Amino acid sequence: MDPNILAQYIKKLETRDSARNAAEISPEDEEEDHKLHKYWVTQPVPALDEPCDPEQFPEGQIDEVKQVSDIPEKSLSLPKGFVWSTVDITDDSQLSELYDLLYKNYVEDDDNMFRFDYSKDFLKWALTPPGWKAQWHCGVRNEKKGNLLAFISAIPATLRCKEEKVEMVEINFLCVHKKLRQKRVAPTLISEITRRVNREDIWQAAYTAGAVIPRPISSCQYWHRSLNPTKLIEIHFSGLKKNEKMKDVVKKYKVPKEPVHPLVPFETHHVPSAYKLVTEYLKKFQFAPLFTEDEFAHWLLPRDGVINAFVLANGSNVTDICSFYTLPSKVLHTKKYDMLRAAYSFYNVATTMTLPELINDALVMAKNLDFDVFNALHLMENESFLKECKFGAGDGNLQYYLYNWRLYPVEPNDIGLVLL
Repeated sequence: MDPNILAQYIKKLETRDSARNAAEISPEDEEEDHKLHKYWVTQPVPALDEPCDPEQFPEGQIDEVKQVSDIPEKSLSLPKGFVWSTVDITDDSQLSELYDLLYKNYVEDDDNMFRFDYSKDFLKWALTPPGWKAQWHCGVRNEKKGNLLAFISAIPATLRCKEEKVEMVEINFLCVHKKLRQKRVAPTLISEITRRVNREDIWQAAYTAGAVIPRPISSCQYWHRSLNPTKLIEIHFSGLKKNEKMKDVVKKYKVPKEPVHPLVPFETHHVPSAYKLVTEYLKKFQFAPLFTEDEFAHWLLPRDGVINAFVLANGSNVTDICSFYTLPSKVLHTKKYDMLRAAYSFYNVATTMTLPELINDALVMAKNLDFDVFNALHLMENESFLKECKFGAGDGNLQYYLYNWRLYPVEPNDIGLVLL
C-alpha cells in the first residue's frame, strides 16, 4: 500500500473515532480507552504512524521468536480483592454467570437504546469449536463474594495472512464490569490471555473492535436490511425520511413468502461438499480462515436460535450456500417491544445463481424465521448485493486487528473472515 494512502486511511479512522468518542463516550469509558491506547503502545503491534516500508518493517511476526519456557507459568497479579477464575462454560451455573456479565456490561449502542443479548447456546457455540481449551475462558472474580466481574476468551484458529498460514487464536468477549473500569483490568486481562495462549506455543491473535487502536488491517462497515420496517421505525432503529410514509416503507422492504430457489437446511451429509465449496471460495481473499472440515461443520451446521444455513444441493452435492447467525438485542426504551431479532450474514457462496439472488433467498428465510433485520459487513464480495438487496449503510464500523503479526492494511473486499 502506498505510504500516502496508508496515512490517509489511518487519519480517517482516527478522525472518525475521535468524533465518536467526543460525542458519545462517558468520562469513565474515555479514561479506560486512554489506558488501553497507552497499553497498546507497549505491545507487538504496528504503530498508527508506522511507515509502510516493507524493507524496514516487513510483514510477518513482529516480536522476537520466543520459547514456551520463556513464558511465566504463574498468572499475572491482580488488584487486591480480585482473583483469576477459569470459567467452566460446560457448567450451566457458570455459563449463566457469563451470560449475566455480558448482558449487563458488554455492548450497548451509543444511545443506550439497545443491548446485545448473547444467548447461552450462542456462547457455547462461540467458545467451544474443535480444539477449544478451558483455560482460555479467563475470568476475574471478587475474592470474597465470588461473583464474576470480568472475562476474556480465546479460541484456536488457522488464518491465511496473504500467502502465510498462521496458527493463532481469535480473541473475543473482552468484558469488564462497569464498576471496575478504573482499575486497569482490561489491559491485565489481555496480558493474561496472551500468557495463557503463549504457554500453548501460539504467538499470534486476531480480534475486532469498534474503536481505532494500533493498528487496523481493515475497517468494515455494517449494513442493515429491514425485514420488519414498522417495528424498526417504532423502536427507532431506523426512521422515516422526510415526506416518507410508513406504507411505502413496508412495501419497499416486503419480501416474498418463499425463496426463488429450492433451498434446504444444511445437514451433516452436506458437509464434505459444502466444505470444499467454501474452502475454494475463501482462496479469493487476502485474509481468510483455513477451516478443517470439523471446524466448518461446527460453525455452519444449524443450531436453533444460534446459526442457520441453507443450501442448494443435488443430493449431497452442494452448489450454493447461505448462512446467518442470531444475535438479538434487548430493546431498552419501550415496553411495546422486548427484543430486536437480528440476523448477521456469515458465509455465503453462489455458483448456480448470482450472490444477490442467493441473499434475496436468505432474506426470505430470515423473514420466515421472524427476524426483524438482516445485517452484513462490507467484506468479501458483499458489496455486490448490498444495494441491490436494499441494504442501508449503518453508522458502525468494525476494525480488524492482528496481534504480533504485521499485515499492511487490505481493502474490506479482501477480508474473508467473519468474527462473531
